[in-house]
Amino acid sequence: MLSLNVDQLQDFVAAHPGALLLDVREAWEVQLARIEVASANAVHIPMNQVPQRLDELAELQPIVCICHHGARSAQVVAFLQRQGHTQVYNLAGGVDAWSTQVDRAVPRY
Repeated sequence: MLSLNVDQLQDFVAAHPGALLLDVREAWEVQLARIEVASANAVHIPMNQVPQRLDELAELQPIVCICHHGARSAQVVAFLQRQGHTQVYNLAGGVDAWSTQVDRAVPRY
């Protein structure tokens, strides 16, 4: 499984114009804390809705899946890979790692 750590995310987005940050957390989690990267496209699709909304995700688009700690996003990465997506990455440590290592203004929960 392809993975990025939080320190790599901004450089990855800069190097891959059109990359998508796919937040698979629940709506209340996104309202509480979110990762914002300049020039990044971002979409929120809760994990349980990804199969029904698969047509919203282009197979050749680089996608970075994000959740609270990285477990749910890893499952979504595996699912997307089985569906033919080849440029899909898990954000290791998720929003929690972002909060502690990159942007302390993002609330921890």
